[in-house]
Formats: sequence, C-alpha cells, structure tokens
Amino acid sequence: MKTKLKVKTKRLENGTITGLNVRESRLANGLRVVSSTMPHVESVSMGIWVGVGGRYEARTVSGASHFIEHLLFKGTERRSARAITQSIEGRGGYFNAFTQEESTCYYARIAYDHLPRIIDVLSDMYLHPRLNENDIEKERGVIMEEMMMYRDQPHQHVQDMLGELLWPNHALGRPLIGTAQTITGMTRDKLSGFKSKKYLAGNTVCAFAGRIDHDDCVARVEEQFGELRRQRAPTYPTVSSRVVQQHLAVAARDIEQTHMAIGIRLFGRHDRRRYALRVLSVILGENMSSRLFQVVRERHGLAYSIHAGIHLYEDTGVLDISAGLDRRRYLKALRLIVRELKRLKDTAVGAAELRRAKDYITGQIRIGLESTSHQMMWLGDQTLSYGMVADPEESIREVMAVTPDQLQRLAVWAFRFRRTSIAVVAPAMPDQDQQALLECTRELG
Repeated sequence: MKTKLKVKTKRLENGTITGLNVRESRLANGLRVVSSTMPHVESVSMGIWVGVGGRYEARTVSGASHFIEHLLFKGTERRSARAITQSIEGRGGYFNAFTQEESTCYYARIAYDHLPRIIDVLSDMYLHPRLNENDIEKERGVIMEEMMMYRDQPHQHVQDMLGELLWPNHALGRPLIGTAQTITGMTRDKLSGFKSKKYLAGNTVCAFAGRIDHDDCVARVEEQFGELRRQRAPTYPTVSSRVVQQHLAVAARDIEQTHMAIGIRLFGRHDRRRYALRVLSVILGENMSSRLFQVVRERHGLAYSIHAGIHLYEDTGVLDISAGLDRRRYLKALRLIVRELKRLKDTAVGAAELRRAKDYITGQIRIGLESTSHQMMWLGDQTLSYGMVADPEESIREVMAVTPDQLQRLAVWAFRFRRTSIAVVAPAMPDQDQQALLECTRELG
C-alpha cells in the first residue's frame, strides 16, 4: 500500500503573478508541481522537466540525455510506441520533447478535459520506459542519421564548432547529440544507469498551464510519482578559469555560402547584468530593426540571415552572432560586425533605439504568456533555473530600468578579443584569410 505523502503548497504572490494564477507545491520526495490556471482557455499544457542535460554527461556517455529522450517515446511496460502516440494525437493533442545542456523536457498540449490522459502518459514514459534492446538498436540508427543531417547543415555544424572553442574539453563544448563513437558504444546498461542516477524526484518539475485545478494536478502527480525516493540532485563540472577559451576554428566544405558563428563568452544566468545583456542582444541582432541586420544585410547585401542571441547557463554564458555570408566577402562582413561591437563600446545607445529594444522584449514576454504552451515553458524553465517562478512584470521592470550607461559598460567589459571565438564553415580558406579573421577580432582590444 502506498503511503500518503505530505504535500507542501504555496500560493505565489497571493495566487497571482501579474494576472497569472500561479501556485507551487512540493511533494515530500522533493518533486515540484507548478501551475498557472487559465480558466478562459480550452486547452492545457503539461511539461515534465528534468534537471539533466548534456553538461551532466561524462565524455564516454556523451549524447546519453538525448538518446534517452528518444527512447522514452518508444514504449513503456504497458504501452507501445504507437499506443503512446495515439493516446495524445488520437485526442487532438500534440506532444514532443527536447534536450538542452541543463534540462530535458517532455511536454504535451491537449483539450482540457483530457488532462488526466497526458498526466498518465507522460508520467508512464518517465517512470516505466522499457528501454528495449531492439528499440535501442533502431534508435541508434535514427540518431546517427540525425547526426549526419546536422553535419550536412553548415549553419548547425558551425554552432557545434563554436561550442568546442568556447568550452574546450568540457561537457558544454560537446554536441548534445553526442559523437559517432559514443552513440555506437551506448549500451542498455549505460543508458539505464544514467537515467536511474539522473532522473530523480528532487530535480523534476511537473508544470501545468491552462484550464486546470492546481490541487487536482498535485493529487494526480502524487499518485504517479509519490513512490520515488528523495535523493540528492546530480551535479556537473563547473566552468572554471582552467577551461581556456580558444579563438578560431575553420572547416572546409564545398558549399555556396560561408557560415560564421561568433561567440562572446560571458557570465551565467544569475548575474544581474542579464537584463542589460538581453537589451544589448536585441539592439545588436535579434530582429530586423537590429544594427547587424540593417548594416550587414540591408545596407551592404552580404547576408540573407544574420542573428544575435544569448544562452545563459548556471555558471557561464555566450552572446552568439551567426550569419550565412557571401563566400567572397565574409571578411568584409566580419569587419562590419566588429565595427558595430566597437560602436556599442564607444557610443551610448540613443533613447529611441533603447526604447524600441525594450518594447520588443516586453512585447515578446506578454504575447508569449497568452499561450498555455508558453506559460508552461515559463513555469518549468524558471523553476528549474532559479528555484522559483519570476513575476513577468518584475522581469519587464528590470528590462525597462536598463540605462544607456549600463549597456555601454557591459559592452566595454564583454566585447574583448580574449572573450571572442569564431567558427567558420566555408569553401577552402587561405591561411592569410584565417589570420585576417583573427586580426579583425583583435581590434576589439
């Protein structure tokens, strides 16, 4: 007979976070349930978030998190892979999963009256995967094909190269999918052992958003997960000064474009400068109004796609600029990019441009929170990353408080040669051009 667990529940901000009816509960074994009730919608989204990803993997099992993500869809002790799919899609729902460096998420969206179904199916996948040898062999081939697909996509391959430059000889610098060697050597014992050590109650969050009742969700989650033992959450090697960043990697490919990824290694997600960093990223390259899009694409016609974005982890992060460039004029494009980075260091951002960037960020937050899927993602990611659900309006206030001086000081600190790495996939590149790439970035100081 199952012992009834004590459940600690708290209502955040008296039940409301800027109009979001958010509540959080913690089972006695440490598993957390967080929800946002949206009574006006007809659907519900659920995600099972696990605090484990690529950076938790030893080199010998690189790709294990992603491999396990695949296998959880292949069947459980009481459901076949087809039965899992039909349980959700057969009721008009949608489900999927993704693996990141620090988390894995299995999620579904369905009409609200089928909520018990997705709780049962997703928890069954998490708790009782069959990890069948035959399934492992078939999925090994699938993952190898996925790996080859990414290698055939230069814009993806250049990102993998950039990670190796930013965090060499560290799990963060390895591709999430693993390598041909590690995937070939992945056995059932390795996968089962990894899952049993990493999928724990204490690093698992069940997030819900939509037409739901929080207490009902907690009761159903407790029924499924209550027998999990309390265990200490797994850890991973941190990024220290011994992880020495490298500056340039070039791969020759017979392709029509030159694909370039520039990474600037930064601080982690808990740094207060993350709000200024987001504003800086938008100004630099997150939309069509950005400086890089206007200069590199619109004014000079050197790229179809150019974009900036940020990725922050627990203890490190990166501002990433990626572009597909004219194969004959990539050096000119890099000089224009470096010029814009230097301009952000030398000259304060004007009031109108700053306001546009802030309005873009706040608009993206508010538009996203109209969706059950986005709210569920917000709840799960915030709970795993920060241990609590941040009020979106508090995040907006922090963004709106960013000043031109903060942006300039951040740019001066961040945009330095020693923090910068460049990965390039291109047709054969002369040695002098490689030196020119380095000399150009050295202009950052």
